[in-house]
Amino acid sequence: MTTLSENIERLEQAIADACHRAGRRRGDVELMAVSKTYPAETIAEAAALGLTLFGENRVQEFAGKTTPLEDLRSRAERPIQIRLIGHLQSNKAAKAAEIFDGVDSLDSLRLARRLDEAAGKLRKRLPVLIEVKLSPEETKEGLEPESSDAAELLEALPDLANLEMHGLMTIGPWGAEEPVTRACFRSLREWRDRWAAQHARLKFDVLSMGMSGDFPLAIAEGATRIRVGTALFGKRQPYTGPA
Repeated sequence: MTTLSENIERLEQAIADACHRAGRRRGDVELMAVSKTYPAETIAEAAALGLTLFGENRVQEFAGKTTPLEDLRSRAERPIQIRLIGHLQSNKAAKAAEIFDGVDSLDSLRLARRLDEAAGKLRKRLPVLIEVKLSPEETKEGLEPESSDAAELLEALPDLANLEMHGLMTIGPWGAEEPVTRACFRSLREWRDRWAAQHARLKFDVLSMGMSGDFPLAIAEGATRIRVGTALFGKRQPYTGPA
């Protein structure tokens, strides 16, 4: 049975190799450890091995992990950050703004306004990524890039003073051939370039795309953040608790 340290070493080498093939520096790509369904103790172990950015899928699940992780999140050197990467319902926006260090799955103007209001009450600037739907599966969340909803959100975001727009996120198609997956990731980069030119008041520094099975393709297409869970922590058990 492999240890977490061995998995991190193997993953780091794979990331470095993918960056080398793409003609990019390893420092250009940020690793997010997807810790959903794993306990706080696993996050603490990963933090002790040098990981600092974690992704969680559900508000209620992570709420149960916050207390054991307080010291790691507030330490002076290399504090860890926890971002929400799963779909967020508007009625849970206040709790999400309270317990997360950022929301990487913003997908509506209504949700943006809820998060902005909640962050304001907390006197907090909340980093966000817009989730963009670029693959056809009905189960995928995110904004259709050519939709009026996307246009309205992009127009409104600069005036939501308690949110910090940092970039875009997408999930690649499940089980697709390499050209299809690469086209999805390439499309996110192209939309980033287009929107950055149109919305000078917004930041588009982050392209969050690529997971355990396809992150080399995402790196080749310009990912600045990859989200890896299985390759780090092993096959996870399905989550059965509250959303």
